[in-house]
Amino acid sequence: MRRLGSVQRKMPCVFVTEVKEEPSAKREHQPFKVLATETISHKALEADIYSAIPTEKVDGTCCYVTTYKGQPYLWARLDRKPNKLAEKRFKNFLHSKQNSKGWVPVEKNNKQYCWHSSVVNYEFEIALVLKHHSDDPGLLEISAVPLSDLLEQTLELIGTNINGNPYGLGSKKHPLHLLIPHGAFQIRNLPTLKHNDLLSWFEGCREGKIEGIVWHCNDGCLIKVHRHHLGLCWPIPDAYLNSKPVTVNMNLNKYEYAFDAKCLFNYFSKIDNQKFSRLKDIVFSV
Repeated sequence: MRRLGSVQRKMPCVFVTEVKEEPSAKREHQPFKVLATETISHKALEADIYSAIPTEKVDGTCCYVTTYKGQPYLWARLDRKPNKLAEKRFKNFLHSKQNSKGWVPVEKNNKQYCWHSSVVNYEFEIALVLKHHSDDPGLLEISAVPLSDLLEQTLELIGTNINGNPYGLGSKKHPLHLLIPHGAFQIRNLPTLKHNDLLSWFEGCREGKIEGIVWHCNDGCLIKVHRHHLGLCWPIPDAYLNSKPVTVNMNLNKYEYAFDAKCLFNYFSKIDNQKFSRLKDIVFSV
């Protein structure tokens, strides 16, 4: 399969949208909704949406892997309004004791970006990644992936304290965070590109229990539809991502390094080669 597009900017909706003067179910204190009409948008048609690859839209924090000071680094976006308080906090962060190895801060276009290495070990430049097992598409796999294999790719960070934790991962005592490459979960049996058909698919089938759909077009353009565009709720109980079995591939013996006892890599190494019926069943024993 061709390499899928990367998220570089806000993705347009596959349908023409309209604003309805009702309280938003997506954003608190927003007095309006943005809903999809039945008309396919011009951007989607121009990008040849009918030949695009549909994938699951994963609910997480957008991340990006690129080279920084000669090494691959993981960046996560943290949006803040450009006010004096935000600027003061950011400057304090730059000079704080927290700004140690594993944090990479930068400020760009009035947005602040920083990342903590809870899912990355910079000693060996490896990351915790969730994707389909290479030999079994019905099985998920958590593995250690070199950051060099993820260069110039965008990913989603999911985890215990990310966006309300819609996938029910981990616990407060042992938070679980994982990276998912954009487009990792391709949708195989999507209905025709019609408003009512997609609505029925989201509401009535197991595969439709997802946050939304992202179409990867031939020209690199990304087009999406969110459940909220169709007037549906998110998050929902028992999301589709949590319905698949998952196996752990975390053999750290090849690294001549003593991993921190409290890091996720060490916890996963203790359950290497184990299989779980779903992600939320992964529990670390201490």
